[in-house]
Amino acid sequence: MVFDINSIRSDFPILSRHVNGKPLVYLDNGASSQKPQVVIDAIKKAYSQEYANVHRGLHFLSNLATEKYESVRFIVARFLNVDDESDIILNSGTTEGINMVAYGWAMNVMEPGDEIILSVMEHHANIVPWHFLRERYGIVLKWVDVDENGVIEPEAMLDAITPRTKLIAVTHMSNVLGSVVDVKSICVGASAKGVPVLVDGSQGAVHMAVDIADIGCDFYAITGHKLCGPSGSGAIYVSKKRQSEMRPFIGGGDMIREVHKDQVIYNDVPHLFEAGTPGIVQTIGFGVALEYMMGIGMEQIAAHEKVITEYASTQLGGLNWLKLQGAALDRGAIFSFTMDGGAHAHDISTILDKKGIAVRAGQHCAGPLMDHLGINASCRASFAFYNTVEEVDALMDGLRFANELFG
Repeated sequence: MVFDINSIRSDFPILSRHVNGKPLVYLDNGASSQKPQVVIDAIKKAYSQEYANVHRGLHFLSNLATEKYESVRFIVARFLNVDDESDIILNSGTTEGINMVAYGWAMNVMEPGDEIILSVMEHHANIVPWHFLRERYGIVLKWVDVDENGVIEPEAMLDAITPRTKLIAVTHMSNVLGSVVDVKSICVGASAKGVPVLVDGSQGAVHMAVDIADIGCDFYAITGHKLCGPSGSGAIYVSKKRQSEMRPFIGGGDMIREVHKDQVIYNDVPHLFEAGTPGIVQTIGFGVALEYMMGIGMEQIAAHEKVITEYASTQLGGLNWLKLQGAALDRGAIFSFTMDGGAHAHDISTILDKKGIAVRAGQHCAGPLMDHLGINASCRASFAFYNTVEEVDALMDGLRFANELFG
């Protein structure tokens, strides 16, 4: 398939609208991506023509909903290059997936004093669940800093391993710095020392092809709303070995076979970890979104975003009054910055919004990284495959206007 940016942009209705009288330049994709018409149509059809609960009914609509819902498991497996779709657990997103690992696996295998290694650039979704274990069960968190370029070196993660280390939890791509982590090298080294690895793929899976078979991780979490799908959808890959060490952390319908007064007979994996009525329509939309992205081609998406990244790096780097955070050579199209003169990130974002440019301002759910960088907040422009170099130019014009305004 030829990568036709104009055709792709036409698939996203919201990209044709105006904000504050200006054409929308949506650069907040790191927070959540926009949705193509095919996903919107699938959601509308699922609610208006095909809705029923899954797994429980024998009537036509229930069977149809179940078939469409379960097909997403296969789609996710194909998206991540996982051989067995039963290794894919569907959920509401990365946050639920990591909490499932924390409560369903870590609590089952870890003891007080055992260690979890984290990088300083983790998103709060890959920090707070481990703090819960620290606070409640005496688990020790060990932190690995980024280097001067905002890079996590695999050797630094591996050197932190001790006999008490039970898990490495690391992002595939920083949602602040755009730095891509060499998770394969971490997994190879950790596996040699008998330490499992959880990878937060919330950003990484959006910007590049992911091959779980090649990476060799034990857990890999993705979230639908960053992948052009609905909020409240997502999935996590769990290796067979870790499945055997897990217990369900949410109880209810669908994760059981039989319930009696004195006994519960549980369902098989993956349904064992999918209690209750799931986000049926959200998950169906998620599957459509992944098929849409695979139809374009993740390699082509990565190639287009590489052009955006290189152009934006050159343009932003040419502003001597702008401080870019991170300088990794292997990076995605995510740029966080502050402005000389004390202008607050929120003020910069507000000025850009007046120009129709949507960026994020704040700590980006990365408090430890903000502490490490010594800043309270930054602006973040995060690009997607439907963005253009012309939108980089629009951002540059907006930033120059903000700089002039703030003096």
